[in-house]
Amino acid sequence: MQIEWIWGLIGGLCIGCAAAAYLLVNGRIMGASGIVGGLVDGTAGGTWRERAGFVAALVAVPAVMAWAAGGAQTHVTGNVAVVIVAGGLVGLGTRMANGCTSGHGVCGISRLSLRGIVATVFYIVAGGLVMAVARHGLGII
Repeated sequence: MQIEWIWGLIGGLCIGCAAAAYLLVNGRIMGASGIVGGLVDGTAGGTWRERAGFVAALVAVPAVMAWAAGGAQTHVTGNVAVVIVAGGLVGLGTRMANGCTSGHGVCGISRLSLRGIVATVFYIVAGGLVMAVARHGLGII
């Protein structure tokens, strides 16, 4: 019986609960790119501890869950250059869109924000196109 989908469900529940808690506690939208961006560019000000804790949890919680489950399977390419370029493009895209999947996709759509919905549609379509070209057109993934 295939139950790998349960990990996606658990991850989605974790992200949704984290977004709701962040909004309730801080009164701000949980946009991971904005949180990390504030740490990187120094605009975090008095919230740097909160932001650093958020980023640490963002890394630690999936690592602990993978460890508890006996490891995690991934289908990421072994080509390090592709991973670096992809990460750079995602970072560039989040800055251009003034938000990321957690800000626009999770929080924006749940608040029925037109900006969040439009941004989400565009990054899903762009991701699909890039994946189709990279995998089927160029054969690099």
